[in-house]
Amino acid sequence: MHSYPIIVDRKIRLAVVGCGRISNNHFDSIAKHAERVELVDVCDTNAEALEKAVARTGAKGHRSVSSMLEKTTADLVILATPSGLHPEQTVQIAKSGRHVMTEKPMATRWQDGLRMVKACDEANVRLFVVKQNRLNATLQLLKRAVEQKRFGRIYMVSINVFWTRPQEYYDSAAWRGTWEYDGGAFMNQASHYVDLLDWLIGPIESVQAYTATLERNIQVEDSGILNVRWRSGALGSMNVTMLTYPKNMEGSITIIGETGTVRIGGVAVNEIQQWEFADPHEDDLKVKTASYETTSVYGFGHPLYYNNVINTLRGDAEPEADGREGLKVLEVLIAAYRSARDGKRISLPLDY
Repeated sequence: MHSYPIIVDRKIRLAVVGCGRISNNHFDSIAKHAERVELVDVCDTNAEALEKAVARTGAKGHRSVSSMLEKTTADLVILATPSGLHPEQTVQIAKSGRHVMTEKPMATRWQDGLRMVKACDEANVRLFVVKQNRLNATLQLLKRAVEQKRFGRIYMVSINVFWTRPQEYYDSAAWRGTWEYDGGAFMNQASHYVDLLDWLIGPIESVQAYTATLERNIQVEDSGILNVRWRSGALGSMNVTMLTYPKNMEGSITIIGETGTVRIGGVAVNEIQQWEFADPHEDDLKVKTASYETTSVYGFGHPLYYNNVINTLRGDAEPEADGREGLKVLEVLIAAYRSARDGKRISLPLDY
């Protein structure tokens, strides 16, 4: 195990690379933790996006990661860049002796994910992979119920992600909808739901998937189904499409067990719609207050995720989701894509 230097006597210095759509969640989160962190640098190859970010944050602007790394005083660099760029950027940042936080998915290829973890291990820096949905109040309650074994034996799990991404979304940037930089509906839009398969239910024995590009003009899938068998014997399925008419409709998980049934639905697992257990528990009183209105599918987890990262770098916590946790999701995604491509069941773990 590694022992990392901790930062306690000053604010933790941050740099954000990639000032597109998701960067706003990061800028908001950084502002919420302003008493403990400061944003010193922002970086984007797009001059207009960079200019906006500099105007918003007051941080120094850079057009390339290399030029930023030569000058930055950042302790942690946050990657909000296209997924396929994360591996090279992570290796480069780790070599410069800085911690890395990367948006999901950590990479689009299995070997790249392994390379990222190895580079950070060798440089003795931390790798954080953003899994903000885990921190939503609804899923935290569900996670506790699973840990307390309230379901008894879990029999079946069902996840639906019925969202909409119009052609304009994919056309908004050249990297979107490509295999190399983005990945499809499973890897990009639904990756936080794929994360629930292992994080909530446990190690997976095998997966089988179909994917299809039914409507959008993209390389990757706009729809897919994934069947799962866990090592515990539980069975599950996941249905994902970005073609729901006319708008985002549902992001849900249902767990059916020996002594419990729970369904969390809404647009993005934000409403507890069914919560039945054989034995009462004090958490049952929290069900009414755990549901929340959401304006976006991102939920409200980013500031909470940052809180864990800051506490980890200060030596007061363990990371909620590090590079190895990120690999668990990537492994399921890659297995699903291999299954869909080759028309066969894929067993886990993949070859390390």
